[in-house]
Amino acid sequence: MPTALIAEDEPLLAQALKAELAQAWPALQVVATVGDGASAAREALARRPDVLFFDIRMPGQDGLAAAAEVADRWPHDDAPMPQLVFVTAYDEYAVRAFDAQALDYVLKPVQPERLRRTVARLQQALVADQAAPAGNAATSDALEHTLAQWRQLLAAAGGALPAAGLPALAGAAPLKFITASDAVGTVRMVPIDEVIYFEAADKYIRVLTATQEHLIRTPLKQLLPQLDPQVFWQVHRAVVVRASAIDRVQRDEAGKLHLSLRGRAGEDIVVSRLYAHLFKAM
Repeated sequence: MPTALIAEDEPLLAQALKAELAQAWPALQVVATVGDGASAAREALARRPDVLFFDIRMPGQDGLAAAAEVADRWPHDDAPMPQLVFVTAYDEYAVRAFDAQALDYVLKPVQPERLRRTVARLQQALVADQAAPAGNAATSDALEHTLAQWRQLLAAAGGALPAAGLPALAGAAPLKFITASDAVGTVRMVPIDEVIYFEAADKYIRVLTATQEHLIRTPLKQLLPQLDPQVFWQVHRAVVVRASAIDRVQRDEAGKLHLSLRGRAGEDIVVSRLYAHLFKAM
């Protein structure tokens, strides 16, 4: 019997989705319904459902961050990663972001016909997972295929969340300076060319140069669209590094990749499973 987890912070909408799923997919067992991203990630890792329905906007950790955490912490064994579906409010901007990638999503309020199409795609995907041949190579290929789908979904969902208070970035030049504060509260203009990496920490982002550390309050998901993707690579849900600063990439006994960066000797940057494909040739 296929299983699912629903993460939705509005109880009435969660119940509506569960009720519509019971009609569209009677065999599906909803094993848990949670209302925040931290609980969504915790329950997904504990219960290992076949399908995740994650609301994009949730209090605290949002659906994007929860999905990234699940991908990063999913056990390294034969259990396939779940199918991921994002739930979003009926918003033309969000719909365009998903449709541009031909990816699946569920609109709020739930529309039965749209949900039935989503269910059909999920059922086909689960059948394909079950029919996949056993073996380490096949398991690895299936995992990479699922991770690629998750990366697309996360990118589309990020596009469905326009950064409040920031200008539209279509065709805009990437950032040249970061306005940041140092440890004593002095505000400085940090040239983007000096930044080696960014790391999200609590309510701040650490901005690391070769000699200094600064703090900014802009969330990482709002900063990312302002960075040149050819210059800065996201390697973890909380870390973005300057690609040209990467000195060494090493794999540990558990298969995790670790980066050493020029200019930040002795610091170890762990690469999330979602972004390990950047170093596949290595």
